[in-house]
Amino acid sequence: MPKITKKEIAYWVMALLPMVLVAVCYAHLPERIPMHWDVEGGVRYDAKWQLWIVAALSPTFAVLFRVLPKIDPQKRNYTKFAVPYRTFQWFMLVFLTVMVGVVLVESFYPNTVDVGVVVTLLVALLFIGLGNMMPQFRRNFFCGIKTPWTLSSDSVWTRTHRLGGRLLFAAGVLMLPGALLPATPRFVVMMLLIAAATLIPTIMSYFWHQKEQKNAK
Repeated sequence: MPKITKKEIAYWVMALLPMVLVAVCYAHLPERIPMHWDVEGGVRYDAKWQLWIVAALSPTFAVLFRVLPKIDPQKRNYTKFAVPYRTFQWFMLVFLTVMVGVVLVESFYPNTVDVGVVVTLLVALLFIGLGNMMPQFRRNFFCGIKTPWTLSSDSVWTRTHRLGGRLLFAAGVLMLPGALLPATPRFVVMMLLIAAATLIPTIMSYFWHQKEQKNAK
């Protein structure tokens, strides 16, 4: 039987924390709570039971993070980027926990949190973290920039993730001051940065693969 480490216990505590928070607060919540915010900050209220769905995302992702490497045809590669993969898991669990916390705070104390600013800052920090981690990712089917061209070539995968890491890091850094913009410009800037950071390496992976195939002939 594998030994259960303190890190493993901490991981599952974090994964279950959103469910615990909702369980503790549920009886005291109003029947309808803020669940959706539009670009301008407008709020849509929904039945409070829907918060369970949001809270359940954390343990669901936690399980998937542990299962996917076992069923990935490239599972041997996960040992080569074990540290950034674990770090990515923590980033996602913290992100989901904070989002549940925002909903709870806004349910009890409306207009306390500028949700647009918080989401932008969280995405910025996530991108900065991913930007540092992505160059360390190795070829797999579930984590990283997965195109037909990166999945078919280690060299194309490596070049794509080095470029993607730099672009994600730059996008995250630019989002930080962008969080101070008014709602609509903030959203537009964030979407443009996300599009650039994801589309450019995807397109380049095609050209690098084509060049590699041409050189191989």
